Amino acid sequence: PNTPLPQNKTKPQNTMKAFVLAIFAALAVCASAAPGGHYYRPRTAAPKKNIVEIAVGDERFSTLVAAVKAAGLVDTLAGAGPFTVFAPTNDAFAKVPADALNGLLADKEALTAVLLRHVVPAKIPSYKVPYGTTNVATAGGEEIAVTRGKKGISIKSSAGGANVIIADVKASNGVIHAVDTVF
Repeated sequence: PNTPLPQNKTKPQNTMKAFVLAIFAALAVCASAAPGGHYYRPRTAAPKKNIVEIAVGDERFSTLVAAVKAAGLVDTLAGAGPFTVFAPTNDAFAKVPADALNGLLADKEALTAVLLRHVVPAKIPSYKVPYGTTNVATAGGEEIAVTRGKKGISIKSSAGGANVIIADVKASNGVIHAVDTVF
């Protein structure tokens, strides 16, 4: 014969209360995971080294460091800034004929003009460079055209052009973008 199923003796009100309490408990756990209940990523510490200190510590910029010293720009580029430096690598300087490079290193005024063409007196991380071409004033008073395209960021000046090959090296006083050519 048929035996009756056991009856749940818990009152429906108690079951509902337990369910509601469980939902609130779960929400409380989720909300306490982060401020405001949102996922967040802790900020990285601010860079401690300035532009000159970073360049001195990176062998890829040894020719640039020598040029900055010869031009007397160490204190300027180690200053408060902010600066964006389109920093030619040693390979970029190797493209310049030896006689021309030696002549430039011997002419402080011309060397300063070339180096300041690579410096913008503002911090411009790569993500702030819009698609298309933007004209930007340099610390030397010239205007350069910074272009973001499908292949990355490039720079054109009155003396030539370059491509950014390493972007967003953060410094305490700005940002460095390594470039493949002296412009």
